[in-house]
Amino acid sequence: MPLKLVAIRCLTDNYAWLVHGNGQTALFDAPEAAPILAELAARGWTLDLIALTHHHADHIQGVSELVAATGAKVMGNSDDAARLPALDFPVRPGETTDICGEPAEVIDVSGHTIGHVAFHLPLSKMAFTGDSLMSLGCGRLFEGSPAMMWESLVRLDALPGDTLICSGHDYCRGNAAFALTIDPENDALRQRLDDTASGRLPCAPASLDNERATNPFLRVGALRNGLGMEGATDVDVFARIRGMKDKF
Repeated sequence: MPLKLVAIRCLTDNYAWLVHGNGQTALFDAPEAAPILAELAARGWTLDLIALTHHHADHIQGVSELVAATGAKVMGNSDDAARLPALDFPVRPGETTDICGEPAEVIDVSGHTIGHVAFHLPLSKMAFTGDSLMSLGCGRLFEGSPAMMWESLVRLDALPGDTLICSGHDYCRGNAAFALTIDPENDALRQRLDDTASGRLPCAPASLDNERATNPFLRVGALRNGLGMEGATDVDVFARIRGMKDKF
């Protein structure tokens, strides 16, 4: 049986994600403690593990209160340990660890930050991507280069198409508005925008196949000619799109 997945809205536009199964509960990122503790109490779950994707405050600032309240252990990238809360389970990209009794692949998705990781749970068909691959977008390049972020997106794009992409924020309105400016004839994009605006579908999670069809940062090949970049490399097209989004 796949792990049960619960999205928790935090702060203004953050997502935290609970997974539960095999008698265990894990949390991916901890923007704030109160809504997470409320969800745990409502479901009668005990938090065992907090897995962190990167060091930004809006993903870790709830850790200390959650640990104090639940005794949960903390997992994160050992290469970025100096900027994360104290780690009980340091992991590194390329390793496979255990989360709720399932194998979890640790993937390097640096670009938004150096040391950003994603967690892929292939048995439950979920990937927790933080601020790397996001619904209809990707994170700003605060620390990494366009080439670094593109390589990270390529790694995530190699996952099975039915993988649920559980990203760190709900930026769907802004991301969709931008996507329509460079991909206006994309019927799948317009349908997704209608579905999210009407409430028929949440912003996240979304399948990787849906992201491939609608997310401009995974569609550099389809958008290359429209941007007047015939013959340009994928990295250069990605960098152009990212720069356009930064100014949008």
